[in-house]
Amino acid sequence: MLGSQGLWPGRRFTGGPAGIRQAIRQAGLIQMDPLTVIARSHDLALHARVIDYRPEDLDRLMYVERQAFDYGGTVYVLPMEELPYWRVSMSRRRNDPRWAAFATQHDDLLTAVRQQLRQRGPLGARDFAGTGKAVSFRSTKDSSLALYYLWLTGELMTHSRRNFERIYYFREDVAPAEYQAAATEAEAETFFATKALALIGLVSGRDWARRFSKFVHRSIDRAEARQRLAAMVDAGVAAPVRVTGSKDLHYVATDAVPRLEEVNAGGVPAQWRPVGADTNREVTLLAPLELVSARGRALELFGFEYLWEVYKPAEQRRWGYYTLPILYGDQLVARIDPKLDRARKTIVVNGFWLEETTSWRDEAFLDALAAGLRRLAAMVGAVNLDLRGVNPPQFRTALRRRTAGGPPA
Repeated sequence: MLGSQGLWPGRRFTGGPAGIRQAIRQAGLIQMDPLTVIARSHDLALHARVIDYRPEDLDRLMYVERQAFDYGGTVYVLPMEELPYWRVSMSRRRNDPRWAAFATQHDDLLTAVRQQLRQRGPLGARDFAGTGKAVSFRSTKDSSLALYYLWLTGELMTHSRRNFERIYYFREDVAPAEYQAAATEAEAETFFATKALALIGLVSGRDWARRFSKFVHRSIDRAEARQRLAAMVDAGVAAPVRVTGSKDLHYVATDAVPRLEEVNAGGVPAQWRPVGADTNREVTLLAPLELVSARGRALELFGFEYLWEVYKPAEQRRWGYYTLPILYGDQLVARIDPKLDRARKTIVVNGFWLEETTSWRDEAFLDALAAGLRRLAAMVGAVNLDLRGVNPPQFRTALRRRTAGGPPA
């Protein structure tokens, strides 16, 4: 699963828009989030996959080269070539009771918003004066909700961002011409059935059905899920797999079976070989919304309890505000709560929790941890590391000695 997501055995993509595009294709999707305590979750996710990743290169890929776009109630960065399939899901959202009622009740508002965009060009929510009181938790202006509706249903796309605020414009003026046509419903559902299968490399029937349902934006009952999976197996698209310790039958894309067998035998597929240090020599700090560890999956896959506690009151947090899991080799071994002090160009480590409390004595782990922290510092523009939250003091001293050279060039 780590390898299928492009996270193991190390970064395999080089920097720049082209490498980021490869990483997004490999991952299938990258969840976006606006919070920027140390860096935004999507930037951390791409930093974990791309050597010398820079956030401005993602902006160029999305908003200049138009090779990726963002979409969804849970917002994902997606390859632009998938747009024709997503347009089917976009169209289905118009029939959601909530959105159908909104469109009916606010037809004049939607017409006015379209007219403003045609007259003034790309606009953000703050560019509208607003026409009434709040009708959604997403905004204090109904014009903002109108923009969101037109974006969610595919009439608008994200043209660019202004301090991360989405700037909207018409789809036909944003997406490249070759991706404008919508796929048929059958084509879209075939595509998403395969995407749901391949996304994290190995999936139970239940998880496949849940993800497929979310992609196609309609309910999938057990009978249909079983029928579709059986048809994919019969067609040679999917292969059933038994996983030790699990009662559930799992599935893997048939073309991934050789890689699964090689990994199971202790090898590393040639196409997964890293371009830099592997995760034994340099730890990876996983994004808080990383597919392999978020929403309880860390406990399921790694036996590692991970909670993103950013929305919890301080007194209820078990660890820290913006805690990230640390990948070392193929295991999650620690948690770190970092914050970027931009004025001092310093990463402040507010907390650090090891699974094995004595593992800080391991010289190889210390070296790998220091290398991972230096690379993170380089990505966020930090020149110093404040290790105040690292304990015991001997651990802090050993780590400080290894990071004293600052971020890598």
